[in-house]
Amino acid sequence: MTETKPASLLIVDDEAPIRDALTKTLEREGYTVDAAQDGALALDLLRKRQFDLILADLRMPKVDGIALLRAVKATTSDVPVIMITGHGTIDDAVQSLKLGAFDFIQKPFKRQDLLRTIEKALATRRLIRENVRLKEQLAASEHERQTIGKSPAMKRVLDLVAQVAPSTATVLIRGESGTGKELVAEALHHLSRRAEGPFVRVSCAALPETLLEAELFGHEKGAFTGAIAQRKGRFEVADGGTLFLDEVGELSPTTQVKLLRVLQEGEFERIGSSTTMRVDVRLVAATNADLRERVRVGRFREDLFYRLDVVEIALPPLRERPGDIMLLADYFRQRYCARDEKRIIGFTERAREMLECYRWPGNVRELENAIERAVVLTTGDVIDGDHLPKEVLGIEPQTREIRIPIGMPMNEAKQQIIDATLRAVDGDKKLAASILGIASRTVYRALAARRGRANGDEGTAEDGR
Repeated sequence: MTETKPASLLIVDDEAPIRDALTKTLEREGYTVDAAQDGALALDLLRKRQFDLILADLRMPKVDGIALLRAVKATTSDVPVIMITGHGTIDDAVQSLKLGAFDFIQKPFKRQDLLRTIEKALATRRLIRENVRLKEQLAASEHERQTIGKSPAMKRVLDLVAQVAPSTATVLIRGESGTGKELVAEALHHLSRRAEGPFVRVSCAALPETLLEAELFGHEKGAFTGAIAQRKGRFEVADGGTLFLDEVGELSPTTQVKLLRVLQEGEFERIGSSTTMRVDVRLVAATNADLRERVRVGRFREDLFYRLDVVEIALPPLRERPGDIMLLADYFRQRYCARDEKRIIGFTERAREMLECYRWPGNVRELENAIERAVVLTTGDVIDGDHLPKEVLGIEPQTREIRIPIGMPMNEAKQQIIDATLRAVDGDKKLAASILGIASRTVYRALAARRGRANGDEGTAEDGR
């Protein structure tokens, strides 16, 4: 059985007898109790450690109960504060409730009333925290469903997303078009501490340089032709949340300089303004370009690249994770059946073979479009090959079997299996090794042996290590 940690309480009261009596009473009930004689000392304690609940007197020297309440709600909003009031301070008690106090109790108070109020406050806090936790789990579950994959490559991606999301580090997502870079960016946001803040998207390739700069940093009225009113930029809109810059490799040199300044200093000016603005934004960028090559040829700033590439998440193309194709296809079938109110229970064997044999140059986005089309065109309860796009329909299903005659030497049988698997994955040695569950060096060794036999050298079977 897991032992429950006792709740930690902070008592703040300038009257020593009341502090001592409350401390003894609450410690006997199993609580961990600290005490402070005024609000200033309480704030010092709050800076050093966390408490589950605060009991504070309204009337105190230096920092009174109202000021302490404001400070607590500004920094640790989920910690309940119960105000202790004397006679003639009901108006202050009502004010404290408006400012976020959980409840107030009047002196002199009964022990049972005090304990009941404390337990109620702690129970409410537990419910709030449980609600937040469930929301985070639901958000994580939804994004995991959208970034479906059982392949080792996708499992590594999802593990990295979960590990990186709680940090504030800038993330660079790299992958071909259609691999789901935006979904990963959304997952990073929803699993972060900024989940309640905004998630703002900007496509750097969709806008010309002048419009992109105004889109990112905003502008003042009259800053340029057509600027008929002041407008906030995406950095301002994303303050306290996450800004996702898609196709960041398309930024112009001028915009790269301004973006670098925001990443380094957290500040910028709107176009047409001399007022410096500061923002707190977590940046996630994505690209399908080789930014290292662009740095090498002078098309992308090296200092900006290293600011963006604090953590890199590489998304594998769909052709490198064929085992995920039908998982994704089933997910999209269910989504579009629900949207169109259709009952389609699955795919024919022919449709499955075509989906699994096609190379999917457009990756997950192309697969989603293909399944959406199939759902629209299907009149029965299963999707057949004829419902798929012509590009997929033109793929002849490859044989998934090879015949190994009885008595074939083991080395020859192994060679045939490796050769057939390599043909199925267009020669991708690492992928073939992953599918077969063998080391990559075994595949290279088999290729070396085949070359050796072709050259008439029977002694090369164990070469290529």
